[in-house]
Amino acid sequence: MQQTALRNIAIIAHVDHGKTTLVDRLLQATGVFRENQQLTERILDSNEQERERGITILAKNFAIRYQGIKINVIDTPGHADFGGEVERVLNMADGALLLVDAFEGPMPQTRFVLRHALQLGLKPIVVINKVDRRGGQPLVVLDAVFELMLQLDANDQQLDFPVVYTSATEGYARYEPDDDNNDMIPLLDTIISQVPGPTVDLEAPLAMQICTVDHSDYVGRIGIGRIFSGTLHQAENVLVVKNDGSSYQTTIKQLFTFEALGRVECDEALAGDIVAVVGVDDADVGDLITSRLSPQSLDPIEVEQPTMAVVFAASTSPLVGREGSIVGARQINERLQREAQSNISMRITLLPDGAGVEVAGRGILHLSVLMETMRREGYEFQVGRPQVLYQRDASGRQLEPIEEATVDVPSEYVGKVIEVFGSAGGELVSMTQHTDRGFLVFRIPSRSTLGLRTRILNATRGEAVLFHHFLEYGVFNGEAPKRKFGVMIAKTNEKSVAYALDTLQARGTLFVGPGEDCYEGMLVGESTRVGDMVVNVARTKHLTNMRSSTADKAIQLTPPVTFSLEEALEYIEDDELIEVTPQSIRLRKRILSTIDRRKANKSD
Repeated sequence: MQQTALRNIAIIAHVDHGKTTLVDRLLQATGVFRENQQLTERILDSNEQERERGITILAKNFAIRYQGIKINVIDTPGHADFGGEVERVLNMADGALLLVDAFEGPMPQTRFVLRHALQLGLKPIVVINKVDRRGGQPLVVLDAVFELMLQLDANDQQLDFPVVYTSATEGYARYEPDDDNNDMIPLLDTIISQVPGPTVDLEAPLAMQICTVDHSDYVGRIGIGRIFSGTLHQAENVLVVKNDGSSYQTTIKQLFTFEALGRVECDEALAGDIVAVVGVDDADVGDLITSRLSPQSLDPIEVEQPTMAVVFAASTSPLVGREGSIVGARQINERLQREAQSNISMRITLLPDGAGVEVAGRGILHLSVLMETMRREGYEFQVGRPQVLYQRDASGRQLEPIEEATVDVPSEYVGKVIEVFGSAGGELVSMTQHTDRGFLVFRIPSRSTLGLRTRILNATRGEAVLFHHFLEYGVFNGEAPKRKFGVMIAKTNEKSVAYALDTLQARGTLFVGPGEDCYEGMLVGESTRVGDMVVNVARTKHLTNMRSSTADKAIQLTPPVTFSLEEALEYIEDDELIEVTPQSIRLRKRILSTIDRRKANKSD
């Protein structure tokens, strides 16, 4: 039977195309909030970093009701490093809102996620947002979306997609870009009429698959997924079948359905609905909750494998403890183990030699979000350069992760993009020309993507859009090129002085300003020459009784380069570390002493 009073829909969009703002308008249009309630923008981006970065990091479920029909909506991340989370939650949906900017059109990230949605047979609704934006071309963008659907082998039913034009900031949806409707009703009507209700068998044995996992300090892991058949009851004895084929019996302690922005505890839930369960203590993505008497089977969900890892360790900086309140190795390890309980996309391993904790994830942003969260909690620690995770095939050859990188760039910069990828070990797979823009697809080792985005943006004056995702493991193809220039390394443990920095800025780019605490081995700038140089950032002018024949020149310092965590991770080399504190991000050598570094280099 078909659940006519239920709809399950996911939202697919590129970063900054207005997805979360559109969700705000849907919540308001369906009466989730009181008319006089004070609301903040981007309600679902409750995470502090989500608000600051303007991106969705964690997939979220909520439900709205319209015309007596419950609509389960899945708000998905739009960034490449969280693409695996998008793939998982698409399994819970029957339809998808494909949100596209009326000015920028479909972007590489959109292409990647849309391909998976179409392969799953989801019915797309195209929402062209920001139609009020100056320079927007909604009809041109519509043609581009249709071409993209053709390239992704959409079937005839999927190609016959409905289109709604919206302005999330203004709060309206329209069937035509220039009609006079000023509310979100056309979009809600389209969801009800075009997205099919889930087709299920309520009389069949229970089958529920966990698609994502939440965590609570009070009840432990919470499995979230869709019931594909049967009915699930609270306090029911069920069979849990793991991805590896093992199984065990457990009892559902609590059962929740989604309502508005929260969860509501219930006694039973019918097939087709999205629910959260407590009682599966080691819940993982892909776990099947089924009947003990008549076990069912479903296609497994593959959890994306980490391709990059960094080692967290207690800080050994001379400044340790000045800015952070939590600095111990045991405390850092405990915090990372708690992260492993809720963030199943990461793999967290305590190193056997006690040198730290290895945290593996899907990319630089994926890892840096955790670091930023910890530093805001008061932790102080150090991390090394990200390392890709290698494998070996049956014949013993070393394999490395290979990524598929897509670049959307103005035609005039196509040559420069190919040049940058070529120098990084990338291989051009295909190139497509659309009006005045080029769409390029490359194969490139994951290790070569470190710093690649910055190089591409510099080469194209910020005009390129780069997206890359894991493709496969391939044969190791030699070492990647390293940083071209050397760094300036502080000589002593002193505060930096403007007089010394004025001299040094003529020899490179500075990372510190005057009056900052520096220590021996700390990176204070980048040289314009190959090879590292040890410098004295505390040198002052010698004072004598002799008058100068000319007046002293006023010191004018160029503002120092400040690194974000992502930029710092991409910048450092293997013999360097990042010192992360609640207030600062400092770069340093692993071996702080100049003499000890020389001895180590000689022994190598």
